[in-house]
Amino acid sequence: MSEYRLQMHGISKSFPGVKALDKVNLEIRPGTVHALMGENGAGKSTLMKCLFGIYHMDEGEVYVDGEKMDISNPDEALHHGLAMVHQELQPVPDRTIAENMYLGRYPVKKYGPIQVIDHKAMNAEASKWLENVKMPFDPKKKLGDLSISQMQSVEIAKAVSQDAKLIILDEPTSSLTETEVEALFNIVKDLRKRGVSFVYISHKMAEIRQIADDITIMRDGTYVGSWRIEDISDNEIVKQMVGRELTNVYPPLENTPGDVLLEIKGYSSIHERSFQDCSFTLRRGEILGFGGLVGAQRTELMEAIFGMRHTTKGEVLLNGRKITIKRPQDAIRNGIGMITEDRRGTGILGCLSIADNVSIASLDHYLEAGIKLNNKKIEGLVQDNVAKLSIKTPDSKTLIQNLSGGNQQKVIISRWLANNPDVLIMDEPTRGIDVGAKYEIYQIMIGLAKQGKGIIMISSEMPELLGVSNRIMIMCNGKITGEVSGEEATQENVMKYATQF
Repeated sequence: MSEYRLQMHGISKSFPGVKALDKVNLEIRPGTVHALMGENGAGKSTLMKCLFGIYHMDEGEVYVDGEKMDISNPDEALHHGLAMVHQELQPVPDRTIAENMYLGRYPVKKYGPIQVIDHKAMNAEASKWLENVKMPFDPKKKLGDLSISQMQSVEIAKAVSQDAKLIILDEPTSSLTETEVEALFNIVKDLRKRGVSFVYISHKMAEIRQIADDITIMRDGTYVGSWRIEDISDNEIVKQMVGRELTNVYPPLENTPGDVLLEIKGYSSIHERSFQDCSFTLRRGEILGFGGLVGAQRTELMEAIFGMRHTTKGEVLLNGRKITIKRPQDAIRNGIGMITEDRRGTGILGCLSIADNVSIASLDHYLEAGIKLNNKKIEGLVQDNVAKLSIKTPDSKTLIQNLSGGNQQKVIISRWLANNPDVLIMDEPTRGIDVGAKYEIYQIMIGLAKQGKGIIMISSEMPELLGVSNRIMIMCNGKITGEVSGEEATQENVMKYATQF
């Protein structure tokens, strides 16, 4: 029996204009959780894609249980006992849980020369594996009816059903509540006892402390080092990740809120169980935080303000003037922008370039004679934003889907900076982003507020909410239940209002 479940030695990978990996090492012990950490763009995802045969590595060797492997595609990786639960889940929502679990490997039964899917066998097998990870869902239920956390549990059950020896979890808790995180950790701990190994990619230090046995840190495509988790401090982890001391997690709030910029009066959804009778104000130069537990309807309220959802009543006043917003174009024309929570689903345009993603919301400003785009001006805009926001990319023609999560988020922020909005709604703006990139995004937010912009930030991370907001509105069950600022802005007070059922 090998000392290591997985060994990756001297892995290198280059793309045009950039060396993504430079002789990276990774060694995972059997029955352990191994944290893989590094800033966005450090090469973590590229390393995992090389392991799974999605990318062909330029040099290096991979060993599974001491046996050298040459994995050329994800199907081969699965046959060698490797599975991955991606940060951005890609379910088939209109199919059942069982059909999603057995996608591409359906059990079949024969009627003479004809083969058909054996749904009875598939449902029975799926039910067994769901029970195995203590998530006894009905396998005949549509996957789209589950929450994100439940979908992740299904993905883990799918991995276990494939007899996975090693499961990669990529930012698995980025959309989960504390209760859901605890449920996920229980599954991981149970499987770890059975000898399953995990690579756990996360930026959340507290989680790493709670779940990991070992840690490997990468920086700028290189291997920094590996440690037992008890042998390295949080400060040292951050220092090794960013290559420098990071003394403050949050920049000082140097912005000063002024006059009322945006006023929402009695906003109510057409759905009775969604947000109802919500009123608040946003001041010029203010970062207004929105807190609450998952299901509080914060996102739904903001999507309605941006014209993505229908309302039955309510008013929007911008600079004291009543405006009507029935669709996103109305919001954009009135100087309101929105960075959505689901970066992959509703944020980036993955098949388009960085230049296209930056300019898409402001193309009207770059038309000549109303019919032709001025590509030279667009390129100038993109280069300016790439430099201003320190976006790591070979060039503006690079597809945005090839960037790290943090750099994708910066491109989306650039999109709205190009449109120069007065109000910018940011829904979970640092979700799945490392500590260094978070700090840069906080600086961008504070810089925009200092210019007199109004920022609304939804965040499920309590320290972030308290550290970056001038004032916090709290929602529970579709209603605004409280407002805190200054000395009243404590975790206890936020939670008190967030649980006012």
